[in-house]
Amino acid sequence: MSTPHISANKGDIAETILLPGDPLRAKFIAENFLENVIQYNSVRNMLGFTGTYNGKRVSVQGTGMGMPSCSIYSYELIHFYECRNLIRIGSAGALSDKLHIGDLVIAMGACTDSNYASQYELPGTYAPIASYELLKNAVKKSDEMKINYHVGNIVSSDLFYSANNSSMKWAKMGVLAVEMEAAALYMNAAYANVNALCIATISDSLVTGESTTSEQREKTFTNMMEVALSLV
Repeated sequence: MSTPHISANKGDIAETILLPGDPLRAKFIAENFLENVIQYNSVRNMLGFTGTYNGKRVSVQGTGMGMPSCSIYSYELIHFYECRNLIRIGSAGALSDKLHIGDLVIAMGACTDSNYASQYELPGTYAPIASYELLKNAVKKSDEMKINYHVGNIVSSDLFYSANNSSMKWAKMGVLAVEMEAAALYMNAAYANVNALCIATISDSLVTGESTTSEQREKTFTNMMEVALSLV
């Protein structure tokens, strides 16, 4: 059974799956952290792999950039491949001077400027939040690893290049960082009654102007990968 975007058979994908936006980050994780790896997807070069980590079965699937792309992959993984724990591992831009390059943000909630929630025809504004169980265990692992992390709200934006630098307005509400996928993932998971969490590494700062290279984002955010894999 394949979908328009994933060429796997039922059973090829584990219940717990890591979702980097960059398919090359998925490849890096498969090659450096997993054993007994099988590649189950290469459609559109959006690579997907299943293997084992500490003897437990886990998958990793690239999802592309932005909520439309992430929502497609997460929907298919949930509804056609029975994934039940979906963990986004991506990069984010800091909106606070308390966050620095390499810090982790464990997203308790995800604001958004997207109209994604309109499909549910809710009588108000929906607040996308993470699975508490996944969040709690990610915090525990981060404490054990003694790494710098922050738990709080992020914003999933439809815009990477903004005409009015609107992302910084979220900082006034205590929002820690901006990325482009988590809110849609959280909504897809909530609607299907499955678990989701976004763990992001600060790759640049809208406050200080610090930034990383594409290669660094692909290969050096290993703390985030280890925390996510501990949730398997």
